[in-house]
Amino acid sequence: MAEVNIYEGALDKGLEGVVACTTKVSFIVGDHLNFRGYTIDDLAANSTFEETTFLLWNDRLPTKSELATFTADLHKEMALTPDFIQVLKGIPTNVHPMAWLRTAVSLLAHWDKDANDNAPEANARKAVRLTAKMTTLLCAFDAIRKKQEPVAPKEGKSIAWNMMYMLGGGKEPNAEHVKVMDTCLILHADHELNCSAFATRVTASSLSDLHSAVVSAIGALKGPLHGGANEQVILMLQKIGNMDKAQQFVKDALQAKEKVMGIGHRVYKNGDPRARILRGMSDKLTKAAGMHHMYEMSTLIDDTMYKEKGLMPNVDFYSATVYFSMGIPTDLFTPIFAASRISGWCAHAFEQYANNRIYRPRGKWAGKEGLTWKPVEQR
Repeated sequence: MAEVNIYEGALDKGLEGVVACTTKVSFIVGDHLNFRGYTIDDLAANSTFEETTFLLWNDRLPTKSELATFTADLHKEMALTPDFIQVLKGIPTNVHPMAWLRTAVSLLAHWDKDANDNAPEANARKAVRLTAKMTTLLCAFDAIRKKQEPVAPKEGKSIAWNMMYMLGGGKEPNAEHVKVMDTCLILHADHELNCSAFATRVTASSLSDLHSAVVSAIGALKGPLHGGANEQVILMLQKIGNMDKAQQFVKDALQAKEKVMGIGHRVYKNGDPRARILRGMSDKLTKAAGMHHMYEMSTLIDDTMYKEKGLMPNVDFYSATVYFSMGIPTDLFTPIFAASRISGWCAHAFEQYANNRIYRPRGKWAGKEGLTWKPVEQR
């Protein structure tokens, strides 16, 4: 009997093109992103983050009464208890916000009575708490590092409204900014089997708890090649400074074979549909904020990269100037990404738990063989 070559067709880097699981959460078909069968364009134009979260978790849109109940459940779980806030104040803030958020989410498990219960009903309750509190946590971080008391969320208001309200120090948020943020939360809610979604599923596949799976996801999203790219885009634009230098910056980066952050995507070949939506938002918001030059630099970089390399922007590219023009601190861009993507992570965890087999891939061996140990005197 011939020996089976388990490495035949193995891919060495990035698992590109490897199908790791069956999923019904989200899928890229051509240049369209679908959540449970609905295009991202349709949801961004008509839905809310709360309704989109229900869709991702339940594989259908809610009825009017279901949406009201689900929304109320989310909103009443946004607040943090005083004793938990006191613990948060003990976490050093001289770190990247994603590192702080990773620790804070892990700590949440110690305050959750369902933490070690993996029954579907318990996981649903935990997902509501995690999704509701993620925004409050990132806003609490921003307040604590400024030596201020965290602003408590207002029950009855949306997650997007409360995010802008808490980040604004308790001031009534700009209604247009709230709408934009809600749309951004929808756009970032899930994106197929990306790095952090896969990290979620790998941890869940061991039947570890939901908090652990989400902490794994946060660790993956923290990286500059995943969620951290939007922060890097702003830093890049600030480094360039003005329109006169933008085109030359791209040409120099290409000649040096350096990555231009926010440009290109592993799956989309004809453009990220989320970037198209965000580009229009960036144009309008930067103009209103008196910083339209940042949008103009972005479009020049966008056009130059397409002309030179045939590459187009991904979701991080224009979301950076959208957030920046609304006055959001640059280092909070990725935590906001997490506050949205928590909905998708939970959906992937639910799906993994329901049809589980622990992930256990193989590595293609590239090391030495046939060596034998020798006493240290003979080496």
